[in-house]
Amino acid sequence: MAKPVTRLKTKAQIYVPQSKDDAAANIRKIGDIQRESIRTTAEMNDEIAVITHKYQPLLDALGEQIKTLQEGVQGYCEAHRDELTDGGRVKTANLITGEVQWRQRPPSVSVRGADSVIEMLKRLGLARFVRTKEEVNKEAILNDPDEVRGVAGLNIVTGVEDFVITPFEQETIA
Repeated sequence: MAKPVTRLKTKAQIYVPQSKDDAAANIRKIGDIQRESIRTTAEMNDEIAVITHKYQPLLDALGEQIKTLQEGVQGYCEAHRDELTDGGRVKTANLITGEVQWRQRPPSVSVRGADSVIEMLKRLGLARFVRTKEEVNKEAILNDPDEVRGVAGLNIVTGVEDFVITPFEQETIA
């Protein structure tokens, strides 16, 4: 199992060790606290799994009851749609304990094999249906920053330093 990489970035300092030994002891404490956090998270997830396992059959049964009732209500409403919608003039029917609605979904497009569809559209002279996205090539700018120096809206950030503490840990094979 891969060990999760934990990096701590610090900006404000409240407590400062007074010696190298204090700093080393604090790094050890950081590792201890991180491991305790991982153990606590695992215990929490174990408890969540037990609760989920306990309630899942009940939730599944309730979901099936809801599905059955929904299908029945829909069947009734479809059979009596003219009566419920005042001859089709409205799309909502109030049934005292709730309402039902008929809503037309907006048109949508589904694309499978986008590359071949794009190629086919271009070949058929339908390139107007192909979107070309322009964006700033950040990699090229980083490779040649002098070329774009002075361009309004571009800022090249360099020299940012993060302080990272990584406690040493031994991995074991479980």
